[in-house]
Order: sequence, then C-alpha cells, then structure tokens
Amino acid sequence: MKSIQRYLFIPKLFFLFSGMFILGAQLGKLHAGLRDAIPASVSSESDSWGLSFQTEGERPVGNASIEELRPYNAYYADDTNDKKIYLTFDCGYENGNTPLILDALKKHQAPAVFFVVGNFISDNPDLIKRIVSEGHIVGNHTMTHPDMSVISSLDAFRKQLNGVEELYESVTGEKMTKFYRPPQGVYSTSNLKMAKDLGYSTFFWSLAYVDWIQNQQPSKDEAFQKLLSRIHPGAIVLLHNTSTTNGQILDELLTKWEDMDYQFHSLKELSET
Repeated sequence: MKSIQRYLFIPKLFFLFSGMFILGAQLGKLHAGLRDAIPASVSSESDSWGLSFQTEGERPVGNASIEELRPYNAYYADDTNDKKIYLTFDCGYENGNTPLILDALKKHQAPAVFFVVGNFISDNPDLIKRIVSEGHIVGNHTMTHPDMSVISSLDAFRKQLNGVEELYESVTGEKMTKFYRPPQGVYSTSNLKMAKDLGYSTFFWSLAYVDWIQNQQPSKDEAFQKLLSRIHPGAIVLLHNTSTTNGQILDELLTKWEDMDYQFHSLKELSET
C-alpha cells in the first residue's frame, strides 16, 4: 500500500495534516499523524491509516475498505445507515481532562473505549477503575507505543500487548477486553493477522481531528466545524484524552450529535456482529 497518514485535508496541498504520537517527557505522550488517503487494499507492506472525506455526512473512504479489513477482525466504521456513533479515546498520559470526559459521557449515558498505553494504567489506577465502573472499555494501545508493523515475531508482538493486559488485571482484577488500536495507526497485513491470532479485534477510525498538539489546541468553533460536518452513520470517532478542547466541549458536542438524531453505541456491539 502507499504510505498514508491520518485524517484531514490541508486545503493548500490537498493532503491531510501530518504528525505522530511520540513518547515525550512522559512515556506514552502520544502524537498522531495524518495525510489524505488513497484507497488501496490491505497489503503486507507497512502502512498508516488514512481517510478521504468526499461527501459531507457520509462515511469517508479509508485506505482499506470495511470488506478488506473484516477477515482480520479489523474495523474503521460500521457498515450501516443507522445514526450510530462509536466513541473512542486514545490515552497516552493524564493531564486533567479525562475526568471531564468521563463526566460528559456519564451525563449522556454514552459508552466509550479508552485505548491506553502501559504507563497510563500504572500512573492512573483510580481513573482506570472509574472508567470500568462507569461501563466503559479499556482497550490496548501497547506498552510503549512503538511502530508495531516492523515487529515480525509473534512473541515480540504479544509482549507489547501482554504487558498492558497484565497491568490492567493487576489494577482491576479482571481480564482485559481484547480491543487493539495500532500506535500511530501504522499497520500491515501480518500486523493485523498477529492481533487476530492473539484474539484481538483491531480498531481504526472514520472521524478524528487535530486535537493532540498541546500548545496548539483547536478552538471550540474549529472543533465543531470538523466534528459536526464529518460525522456520519456508523462512525468510529477518535478523540484524545489529553485535549483541553475535548474536555471543555464534549458535553456540548454530544448534545449537538444527539440533536442530529445520533445515538451512542459500544464497540462491543460492532465486534460481536
């Protein structure tokens, strides 16, 4: 596949903004990257998840289709015309916004999946317990957020996922739900197959925006412009827990989506289907 990075158009270049999650001063301080996607089928080469938004209110085109991802128990959206939204949050570290996010989710009775790296669990056991107690799912974003597509050994791949599982079980006393999101959205056929062989479902996304840059947070209006115009039936929404904007707007955002007749569903429903 051609190398493709994440989500939104840069009008001047007709590409998507690019960037990536990296481990900064705190481990797991994630960045994400994006560039306009050119549709292509899943291949054995390393690739980065990307989207092309073509018609407002309709599902964007991914660089692999729903049908091409399905054999690997991988998803980027629900193939439906029903106004369903699946909320997900990528969590690299905690800076005070996750409680606000949880408050908004609770108010709207909206289930979500929090994809966490290893240090997020070890640094925030009480938050993990709250996430679980309020009916959400903690997903696996690997121990150290590496480029998983370059890992050729199943044992090495398993180690990145097992480390998070063990931390989760030590905090909650429960087995982890086997939901996986590749760091940076980078993946390959063998990557997806290894995740499936380990019992995991892999989740990409069909809606996200540039919300992870701490000193360049989008304004409320900028966030709403992206998140309201590009919502669509069956959307898997990716937001970042570190975003101050997300913490401030989530209650209102969920209200606006409800006003558009959308309902919030759990990814567990999609994976079980």
